[in-house]
Amino acid sequence: MDMGDGGPKSCKISMLWNWYTVDACFLSSSWRIQNRGMFAASCIGVILLVASVEFMRRMGQEYDDAIVRQWHRQAAIASDRAVGATRGSATYSERIIFRATPLQQLIRALIHAATFGAAYIIMLLAMYFNGYIIICIIIGSGIGKFACHWLSVTIDLQPREGERLLPKPILQTTICCD
Repeated sequence: MDMGDGGPKSCKISMLWNWYTVDACFLSSSWRIQNRGMFAASCIGVILLVASVEFMRRMGQEYDDAIVRQWHRQAAIASDRAVGATRGSATYSERIIFRATPLQQLIRALIHAATFGAAYIIMLLAMYFNGYIIICIIIGSGIGKFACHWLSVTIDLQPREGERLLPKPILQTTICCD
């Protein structure tokens, strides 16, 4: 579908799979590719945009984890105080509920909004069905996952069989079998 006045500066836009480079337009007529260098820069920009979404997802996850670690420290302090105040009683239990502060919640919301907005722009770019742009989206996703989502697991060890340390058993049920 040719969008424009039919002159030499018209955009090539197709709602079908395409491999347009020069004269392709993305998101607006002002993002019109005029040469191969502009197209290469656009591809690099798309890769970086998708990788940044993965970075923002990780940043949100890390921020939430930092808040939870802070709450665990506060709970440990409260627990120490409660145990000291109730020495001699047979049992003691308390439930502590923490909520994010307004500032923490605002930061969480801003990270989420930035992530959501960038992901939405990526979805709009994918709707141009340009093979090169879709490949760049996939590459950016892979680079972002590789760079921002390293898997790490902490395994607690406990002494068993004399001096040998073995992993503590997993005490939670699986999802499929309660």
